[in-house]
Amino acid sequence: MPAKDIYHDAVKNALIKDGWTITADPYFLQYQDAELYADLFAEKALLAEQEGRKIVVEVKSFISPSLMKDFQNALGQYILYRDILQLANKKYDIYLAIRDTIFETFFQRKSIQAVVKLHQIKLIVFNNEREEINLWTN
Repeated sequence: MPAKDIYHDAVKNALIKDGWTITADPYFLQYQDAELYADLFAEKALLAEQEGRKIVVEVKSFISPSLMKDFQNALGQYILYRDILQLANKKYDIYLAIRDTIFETFFQRKSIQAVVKLHQIKLIVFNNEREEINLWTN
């Protein structure tokens, strides 16, 4: 089992507050000989006659001395998980969960915004103290 990010529980609680049901913690991803673990798998009912929405969430803390190195690691992990889901024919959206303070500073850099847009990274921006989701990006 992988180690949990320090903000894992804050994101989990924020999703629950937002009406999501956590159905896997962690979420096992597998394709052929690749076996990986994303942090969370969550479901949210839409309308009674529709199938609910299902998402995979990877939580990243961005607390090392090099935020760019943290971003490199998060980007690689996000793309790998997204590709494994696609190869395994799983129709789930994947989100990278980051703190609001990191979003408001590091993620406002033009270079980071360009890479996020290029790779179509979906973000969940959360407040770790209030355990609330501030923003979803697609």
